[in-house]
Amino acid sequence: MSLTLSMDFQFTTSIEKLWSAVTDSSKLAKWIAENDFKPVVGHRFQFRHQPNEYWDGIVNGEVLIVDEPNSLAYSWATGDEKHMVTLTLQDLGDGKVNLHLEQTGFSNAHGLAGAKYGWSEWIGELEKVLEQ
Repeated sequence: MSLTLSMDFQFTTSIEKLWSAVTDSSKLAKWIAENDFKPVVGHRFQFRHQPNEYWDGIVNGEVLIVDEPNSLAYSWATGDEKHMVTLTLQDLGDGKVNLHLEQTGFSNAHGLAGAKYGWSEWIGELEKVLEQ
């Protein structure tokens, strides 16, 4: 059984600024982790988090879809888990942009809950990046 995380976030910004924040490696480093991300289909990358006793801190990914400035999708693999993350940006007008995040492929509710917590924390950091 595969579980899916689906979350929506609204920001007061432009779609171009949000797109840059989710695709620019230096900006991603400020709100997710150090990385070698490039918004190029087929590019393999890593997010490098602080390791701990349970995890080496590495998330391996491959860019699957780039449709600037509307959607971005990449694989997200750590340990035995391999997921797909899809970010869909929608300009709502009046300086508001919706970010729809979907992460598929969870094998258990514990992993899903952990990801929901993690993304919620990261989105708080993303808001700070958008204010810069």
